[in-house]
Amino acid sequence: MVGIKTIVSHVLLVLSLVLAARDVHATESAAPSVAIHLTFDRPVDASMAPFFMAAKDGQFGAEHLNVSFNSAAGSPEALARVAKGDSELALVDINELIRFRDKADVPTVKAVFVLFNRAPYAIVARKSRGIHLLSDLDGKTIGVADSDLSIRLWPALARQNGIDVSRVKFFKMSAAVREPVLSAGQVDAVAGFSYLSAVNLRDRGVPADDLAVLRYADYGCEAYGFAVVANPAFAAAKPDAVKGFVRALIAGINATAKEPARAADEAAGRIDDGDRDLELARLRTVLADNILTDEVRRNGLGGVDPARLERAIDQIAEDFRFRKRPAAGDIFDDRFLPPVESRLIN
Repeated sequence: MVGIKTIVSHVLLVLSLVLAARDVHATESAAPSVAIHLTFDRPVDASMAPFFMAAKDGQFGAEHLNVSFNSAAGSPEALARVAKGDSELALVDINELIRFRDKADVPTVKAVFVLFNRAPYAIVARKSRGIHLLSDLDGKTIGVADSDLSIRLWPALARQNGIDVSRVKFFKMSAAVREPVLSAGQVDAVAGFSYLSAVNLRDRGVPADDLAVLRYADYGCEAYGFAVVANPAFAAAKPDAVKGFVRALIAGINATAKEPARAADEAAGRIDDGDRDLELARLRTVLADNILTDEVRRNGLGGVDPARLERAIDQIAEDFRFRKRPAAGDIFDDRFLPPVESRLIN
């Protein structure tokens, strides 16, 4: 009889544990989703594929997040939306964040995840115009689009490489005609993003072997590139949501690196008349040059080297007069990053 009672007791104990686990799972599943509006600072292109892969594969949902996407006309506008609380998060040029934070009475918006370990800034030139190296720009004409961010670090880059800035001419134009103007030979080179301008020019029929892609990062520019920034009030009130977003984005980056063709499809599907092959070419370029760098392979996705960020701020200061120069800690907040082992490229 004692044995039967013991068996019954064990059965009841196991049953109660199973029911309790089921109740916990049901409670977790019923946890309300946190709404996040993410603003991109420019129209959709393949570099945003990790976000779309995280959405497609259910990574945001697994973190109890309901993420929606929208676009702004540049980093200043995207930063303004985050500062006002119209968007909880935004993807912006971190160098524009550094300048933004110098304004009077702005909220303490910070980056919480760096997507581009190296800025995509580049001078894209025609070799047939005698340009193979940065020093060959002496006496040449560079086409510069309105509100181009890359050219703002040109003075520091030129001085660092011994180039007389007075001997380089600039031709102002709209971004819409940047590549056509170069392909037509009206300028010798254009300033822009390597994964956009270079790929666009090849798509326009300019032979790849006639293009010199002079990446700022190859000539001593320390700048990081695009980063996710957070509204400070939202980050303080919902830190777990920001952490969950970062985890989901890391999963999206890994999925993008493993399946770039599928990722390019996801990006192209969100672009009017999107060209899957063109976006795949962009994505392969941005993964190799800007996201999966040697530094990221050593130190993991998303973080910064504070000493490097300090040097990048110094380079910005060569052409931007700060009211009060920010420190690296004023720009980047690492509290939302998972441990390094969770950020290594899988």
